[in-house]
Amino acid sequence: MATVLVVDDEFGIVDVLETILTDEGYRVLTACNGKQGLVRLAEQKPDVILLDFMMPILGGAEMLRAMAAEPVYQRIPVIMISSLGEDVIAEKCKGYAAFLHKPFRAAAVLSTVARVLGRGANAAA
Repeated sequence: MATVLVVDDEFGIVDVLETILTDEGYRVLTACNGKQGLVRLAEQKPDVILLDFMMPILGGAEMLRAMAAEPVYQRIPVIMISSLGEDVIAEKCKGYAAFLHKPFRAAAVLSTVARVLGRGANAAA
C-alpha cells in the first residue's frame, strides 16, 4: 500500500483528498502547512506528496526547496497543487513531478498519483 502525504492548509481539500485516496487503498498522512509537512516527512517517508503552493508559515515552494536540500527526500515525487496556473508554479518551483490545478476532479487526482508512482517505481528499478 503506497503512502501519500497531503500538505494543504484548506481543510476541506485535505478531507476530500484523504477520502478519495483512502477509498482507492492508499495510506494518507496529512499536514496543514509546509513546516508540518517536513515534520511528517521526518516521522515517515511517503511514496508521493501532494503539495499545495500557497500556505501560511511555510509554502509549497519553500517546502520543495527544503526537501531538495536533504538527500533522503530528493527522490520523493511531489505533485504540486494550486488554483494558480502551472506557468506561475513552474517559475517558482523546480523539481516537482506533476501539477494538479484546483479545483480538480477525483479521477485526475487518482490518475496523476498512479502515473507519478509508476514513474517512481520505474526509476528505482
